[in-house]
Amino acid sequence: MKSQFRMIFAFVALLLAISLACSGGSTPTPSSVPTNPPLPDNNSVQPTSAPVIQPTQEQPQQPQQPSQNEQFFTEEFNSPLSDAWYIFTVTGSDTADPDQVTVEPQDGKLAWDFQSEQVYYYLFYQGFSYTDVKVEVRADNRGKNNNSVSLICRYDPEVGWYEFNIANSGLYDVFYAEVGADGDIAYNLITDGGSTDIKQGKDINEYSFTCSGTQLTMTINGKEVNTINEKTYALREGGVGVSVSAFNVLPIQVEMDWFKVSQP
Repeated sequence: MKSQFRMIFAFVALLLAISLACSGGSTPTPSSVPTNPPLPDNNSVQPTSAPVIQPTQEQPQQPQQPSQNEQFFTEEFNSPLSDAWYIFTVTGSDTADPDQVTVEPQDGKLAWDFQSEQVYYYLFYQGFSYTDVKVEVRADNRGKNNNSVSLICRYDPEVGWYEFNIANSGLYDVFYAEVGADGDIAYNLITDGGSTDIKQGKDINEYSFTCSGTQLTMTINGKEVNTINEKTYALREGGVGVSVSAFNVLPIQVEMDWFKVSQP
């Protein structure tokens, strides 16, 4: 009996040895275990974020005032504008691009060149804050006929300003441009009309806008076209300025020979 047991044990031991020899003593790796995926290329990954909404106008920044500013003067554009002047733009459409507008002194004139539609481009002078003031400009239209030249008085960056617009087509209007809490500009019509004194087409016009007390007076080529008693918005004082606006045709090109600020 013991000899049979030994034979059985020997046979089992032999089978176990053969089995270990065939396996090589290693543990197989399951084919279902995944490998680590490659890291994404940073150039191909687009982050998600909220859309950026461009404002309808550039927010004005207070200029660094020079030590000496003139109160009443005639700017003839023979040199770069002083730091008392700064730019403010309003756009009338989502595609309007103020960067496509250049305004700079050239050969004794202030040259405005618009290569974008629906841009209202302002230059404000804050060398002084005026109560009663008269502003004048001499403007030469060198581009299309559909544009507007504007004169501004009593400008306050937190409140608004009075604006006298003269369209090259022969119409004019006066607005209270109101600065809203969100920085947007609301144009409130005060008065409007037309004048045969406006020289249409490629021609030269002289305009003036006087703010004295509650009286707003507009002249075109030396002729008074309207005087109103404005008590609705009752702006008291502020800076002055000048503007050119492009609407739905290009190019708009205007050359200004001079801009004058005087006591009414």
